[in-house]
Amino acid sequence: MEHKLTPEIKQSIRNTLGDALQRSVRRWPSKEALLYGARRWTFQQLAQAANRVANGLLARGLQPGDRVAAYGKNSDAYVLLWLACNRAGLIHVPINYALTEGELKYILDQSGAKAVFHDVAIAGHVEHLKPELQCALYGTFYDGGDLDVLAMAQARGNEQMPAVTIDENCVAQILYTSGTTANPKGAMMTHRALLAEYGSAIVALEISASDRSLASLPLYHSAQMHAFLMPQLLMGATTLIIAAPVPDICFDVIAREGITSFFAPPTVWISLLRHPGFDTHDLSCLRRGYYGASIMPVPVLEELRHRLPSMRVFNCYGQSEIAPLATVLSPEDHLIAPASAGRPVMNVETRVVNEQMEDMAPGEMGEIIHRSPQAMIGYWDKPDQTEEAFLGGWFHSGDVGYFDENGFLFICDRIKDVINTGGVVVSSREVEECLYTHPAVAEVAVIALPDEKWVEAVSAVVSLKAGAQVSEAELIDFAKGRISPYKVPKSIFFKQELPRNTAGKLLKRELRREYSV
Repeated sequence: MEHKLTPEIKQSIRNTLGDALQRSVRRWPSKEALLYGARRWTFQQLAQAANRVANGLLARGLQPGDRVAAYGKNSDAYVLLWLACNRAGLIHVPINYALTEGELKYILDQSGAKAVFHDVAIAGHVEHLKPELQCALYGTFYDGGDLDVLAMAQARGNEQMPAVTIDENCVAQILYTSGTTANPKGAMMTHRALLAEYGSAIVALEISASDRSLASLPLYHSAQMHAFLMPQLLMGATTLIIAAPVPDICFDVIAREGITSFFAPPTVWISLLRHPGFDTHDLSCLRRGYYGASIMPVPVLEELRHRLPSMRVFNCYGQSEIAPLATVLSPEDHLIAPASAGRPVMNVETRVVNEQMEDMAPGEMGEIIHRSPQAMIGYWDKPDQTEEAFLGGWFHSGDVGYFDENGFLFICDRIKDVINTGGVVVSSREVEECLYTHPAVAEVAVIALPDEKWVEAVSAVVSLKAGAQVSEAELIDFAKGRISPYKVPKSIFFKQELPRNTAGKLLKRELRREYSV
């Protein structure tokens, strides 16, 4: 017998991002939800402000399904625009604020953005592009002109959630990939996918209402927004936002505000460990430390755990197309398999396969693939790439790894970063782990460089610790006694600071370009 869902039933069982946050408001209306500078928002104030912005956007002619681009740094206004889009049925399009004018234009054109909101400080690119864009609305996050998110949030107006027709299968956000080898692709994330991921994150990362979290990584990036900020809001935790992970600011905020949880990629944790402020501030309030976005060298991990012994450490692995959390290595499992990415989270099923999509035996490398309600529903306006990504009914990550006999996933490389030297495959991760054990090495990136004999030569770019000295020959000799001869770097270059993007990821493509000349 077919059961008909009436409009009343559909309304009562609806589960969008706005609905989920509203449940937090009901539970903790007067509790602080979001802090930025001198502004402190309770859960009720945050929801009311988001509704004002949502209703303001709809009143200016935007309609559910329209794309709204967010081009700015971390702030409470950035979060308010995101929450407003959720409630108005608009599709949020976060954009890396460090992109060039051409890269910005590509995303605005490809997404068909109807509105753009930007920081006043980086308005130049948008202003210059206006004659070439098809956007109907231009606004600022705060301290701006006629259309300003913070001004709408603080003004008197309609504080009720907009009466729009949306459900959990509607697209909430288009997340653009970094585009390391071609133009970026926009992963379409539904309300359903993001909510599934939030459930996984809450369970695997032990997020609770008592958390006081510091959000310092870019909110345009899926990790900070979707693995931490949003799950924390849904659990009733308090999040303090700063613009960037500047060590002095991080140390001061952690000690002053009693921050209990903090996420950062390995490059940021390394910069904190090497900073003199690490030992002059009381960081004992930290109870959970998270890392991800790139591989954490085991020697650095051991140092972190030694210097912050009361902090539980979690490794997070994933990617934007899966919202992004796929696997987590718990603090207890760090004692068993510290170099692994852990096990799949609650709502993710993961395999490692060969080109015929046959499961690889434990210890054998293959491509990592996932099946999950967290996955995107495709790339915006790119059907061919979407079909390729979901070949065989599984999402193909593009990462190479293996499971061990205990079910722990090990990440070896992105497929494009695997080095084929003289017909033998080498994982850059293994070589990096070796070089990180040298006491003079602060950071290292292993890359493939063109070579007449080897086709691809294993090469390393190294940043040294302050005051340390070591020669290329000494580092090569150091590696020879620790890894197989064919894995030893043929050349080592020294660089004061390795390039990385605003999310903290090392940019190996820039190093390949620089040293391939």
